[in-house]
Amino acid sequence: MDLTLIAIPAFLGLLGLELLVARRKGRDIQESRDTWTSLAMGVGSVVIGLGWASVEHPAYQVSRELALFDLGTGPWAWLGAIVGVDFAYYWFHRLHHEVRVLWASHVPHHSSQRYNLSTALRQSWTPFTALPFYLPLVWIGFPIPLVATAHGINLLYQFWIHTELIDRLGPFEWIFNTPSHHRVHHGANVEYLDRNYAGIFIVWDRCFGSFEPERTPVRFGLTKNIQSYNPVYAAFHEFVAVLGDALRAGSLRDALGYLLQPPGWKPNGAGATATDLKRLSGLAAG
Repeated sequence: MDLTLIAIPAFLGLLGLELLVARRKGRDIQESRDTWTSLAMGVGSVVIGLGWASVEHPAYQVSRELALFDLGTGPWAWLGAIVGVDFAYYWFHRLHHEVRVLWASHVPHHSSQRYNLSTALRQSWTPFTALPFYLPLVWIGFPIPLVATAHGINLLYQFWIHTELIDRLGPFEWIFNTPSHHRVHHGANVEYLDRNYAGIFIVWDRCFGSFEPERTPVRFGLTKNIQSYNPVYAAFHEFVAVLGDALRAGSLRDALGYLLQPPGWKPNGAGATATDLKRLSGLAAG
């Protein structure tokens, strides 16, 4: 059972509550066209995800049949599945920022210049890029229902962190991802690029050198924002761009570079990757 589908009424209710609280505080956090684009992308993601399940489920079944162990369904297995899924999510998320063809799948989620609960629903329409990151959990020995439920819990947790209305949360932020940490992740400020990939546990970022605290005000969106509210354009514009760059490349090596190097890479060294922008700004790339 997909927990995110069950939670849709709660998502919509919390969207309304966030808007009400923001208005009472005199905060302008939503723009109607932007919100409708996010909602449309959320609906599209659900519909495409239902179709993709017909391919995804058999792959998980094969992996289960080849599993190294049977970890069962006890409390430790549940805890292991939640931690394991979050660890897999960290690397899924990180590589979707560091490999351009994967970034093309993930960039719709970052295409809004607003940051509110509707942004959490602005999801990819190409879910197939996630399969290689979660399939090993079943192969190791976690039952498929545990992995699916843990993944749903992971996504549900991430909904509430997409808001400007919740400030810092003290010691809770040492271990867990929070709105403050995730605002940084959605920032286009140079110092915030490619930081805070966590789903639930921010400890992954602290361990693997990708953590950045929220210091200066966050400028949300992309380094080069799209000027469209069309959900189809938002979903696929970067795929069109990366394919065009690869086809125009002067060599196979350069074509692969456009696909597999970080966003902003160019073969002449005059690119604008996150590392390039930080170096030019005098910031450590970490």
